[in-house]
Amino acid sequence: MRSPDTAPVTSDEPGVPDLDDLMVEVARGDRDAFEKVYDRVSGPVLGLVRSVLRDPAQSEEVAQEVLIEVWRRAARFRPDRGKAMTWVMTMAHRRAVDRVRSANAAAERENKAALLEHTPAYDEVTEQVEVRMERQRVRRCLRTLTRLQREAVTLAYYRGLTYREVAQLLTLPLGTVKTRLRDGLIRLRDCLGVQV
Repeated sequence: MRSPDTAPVTSDEPGVPDLDDLMVEVARGDRDAFEKVYDRVSGPVLGLVRSVLRDPAQSEEVAQEVLIEVWRRAARFRPDRGKAMTWVMTMAHRRAVDRVRSANAAAERENKAALLEHTPAYDEVTEQVEVRMERQRVRRCLRTLTRLQREAVTLAYYRGLTYREVAQLLTLPLGTVKTRLRDGLIRLRDCLGVQV
């Protein structure tokens, strides 16, 4: 690829075909015409792309993509709608801007992913403090129950025993255990300030 500081050949020189005419020939698949188009536009394309991207390696890659696109899309060029150089430079500018946007979007996705990796799902310290405070409230409220209510609630809810197992362990009738549990849970609810 020609360096951007190499002056492009202009069609004002005698015997040099007009760029618009060359593009028409390129559209027909003329490789010699494309070589001449390439020689004329590669420097300006690289210069424009480099001014947008700033990265020389990416600029060369994008300029090459643009020139391939010129070859592939030459049939879409319409001399009656504008100059070939304008058409090529518009493609170059769009492709360079697309690359910048793509790079920015990729960087933004990576930043979001990095933030998600480093952001805890919850504040562990706050969670531990809240759990500890809740335990203290429950213990304080359990102390307000009668001994029989506290035993029934503790066996059923902390040890995971069924009502029947609590009744057998305390050697009490099942109905009595259920009543103690119900009364104990009501007192706990009122002590804890739970709204029903």
